[in-house]
Formats: sequence, structure tokens, C-alpha cells
Amino acid sequence: MKSLLTEEGYTEIKARLENLTETSDRHWGKMTVGQMAWHCQYPLKLAIENRANDSKGNWFVKTFFKKSLYNDKLWRKNLPTAPQLKAKEPKEFRAEYDKLKVLVDEFAKLDSRKTWYPHPAFGVFTKEQWGQMEYKHLDHHLRQFGV
Repeated sequence: MKSLLTEEGYTEIKARLENLTETSDRHWGKMTVGQMAWHCQYPLKLAIENRANDSKGNWFVKTFFKKSLYNDKLWRKNLPTAPQLKAKEPKEFRAEYDKLKVLVDEFAKLDSRKTWYPHPAFGVFTKEQWGQMEYKHLDHHLRQFGV
């Protein structure tokens, strides 16, 4: 499984981001390309901020969905999105895209971090699983927009 914490995964995602434009057409879903760039920031911010929390994660989510976050199987199209991650208003592509690129760079520099706090919904991840999940989420949405 590719990871955003490896040079290969990081380089690939960065190159694909360069092919994303304001006019990139979605192949599925309802988000515009600006909303997608905004949406993809949240999981990266969560990992970068690395805040202590007492969450063990949701047992249902952990049991039935967590492993799909860091395996090689592609996510199906039109998966449900958590309400707080849905853009309810239009998002300006260039501003959100620029923020997303900065967050991808910041996350990729975390390879030497020793302590990774649990994800508030999914619970404990290893460093490798965090990198794989971030790669897979970005890959899913870049495929959504054909890049």
C-alpha cells in the first residue's frame, strides 16, 4: 500500500495535484473541485495537529471500515461523507488548492514523528497506517476528478 509518508507516494500525489485545475470535471459525486480541495484538508489537519484525545474510536466503524482505510482495495464511488466534512457552500478552487498543497507538504515531513495520537473516529493508527490512509483518501478524490 502506498503512503504519503514515503517519497514515492508523496511525489505521486504532488504530481497528480499539479494536474488538478479549476475546470477538472468530477466523474462521480456532488462536490465541485474547490469543495473537494477543502474536504481533503480536514484529515491532513487532524494528523498534523496530532492532538491528544481519549477516543478509542467507534467500534462499528473500527470493525467494519477501519481496515479499508489502509489496504490496497480502492474505495467505491459515492461513499457517504461525515456531515462536518461536507462543504455546504461553494469553495474557491485556487485558495483551497493552495492550502491543500501546503498541508500535503507538512504531512509528508512527519515521517520521523514518534507519537501519533488516536484518530477521533477510527482510534489508534500506526504511523504507517496514518500515511496509507492519507494517501488513499487523496487518491480517491484525485481519481474522482480524473487526475
